[in-house]
Amino acid sequence: MSKPLIVITGASSGFGAEIAKLFNADGFPMLLLGRRTDKIKAFPLDFTNVLVESVDVTDKTSFENAITKAEEKYGKTDLLVNNAGVMLLGNVLNQDPAEWKQMMDTNVLGVLNGMQIVLPQMVERQGGTVINMSSLAGKKTFTNHAAYVASKFGVHGLSETIREEVSGKNVRISLVAPGAAETELLTHVTDESALNDYNLWKESMGGTTLAPERVAQTVKFIYDMPQTVNIREIDIAATNQNA
Repeated sequence: MSKPLIVITGASSGFGAEIAKLFNADGFPMLLLGRRTDKIKAFPLDFTNVLVESVDVTDKTSFENAITKAEEKYGKTDLLVNNAGVMLLGNVLNQDPAEWKQMMDTNVLGVLNGMQIVLPQMVERQGGTVINMSSLAGKKTFTNHAAYVASKFGVHGLSETIREEVSGKNVRISLVAPGAAETELLTHVTDESALNDYNLWKESMGGTTLAPERVAQTVKFIYDMPQTVNIREIDIAATNQNA
């Protein structure tokens, strides 16, 4: 019996890349979405049943077109991992409001776009899973993270709201909230002071943070549970992260 379709956004690096490797090794057909498709295509994957599409999750039309294309080939999406995200650190006193908008558009509206695309068929067939990648910043505050925290509190809120709305249809909405991790998120930060503060905090934890592979294993663990079991939220961080 062939396995169902897995869709992963933000698949070009970090958590998305590691999640893709795990599901690929387990023989799932996949749609991998990201803006840097050349990076995805360079992964050590078996691309026999993998579609790679260049998609910005804030563009709902292209997002939907990519999923439709994959579903025509592999059947309905059984798991959507809303992993695409942007973290631009900065203090509200001087951060460019364009950075606030970029985070809200990607981190909140991008997640809603994906959910609105896949949920109707999941509700109709009474099965399917959406796992939203949030952050510990969706549960608690961090200095120089005001707009990012706002976006991730939004992810926590919308995830739980929609979980309640579709729970009676046997559809699972789950959320993973990692702490500081070894990803490329910080490479886009423009505020040098905020970046320096973050790196000093990282050094206080011993210089290394959470490995993305552990987050990928967490996503797979949630999905591999029976459809009748929904692990609603997992918070995961390096043991030596105090915040």
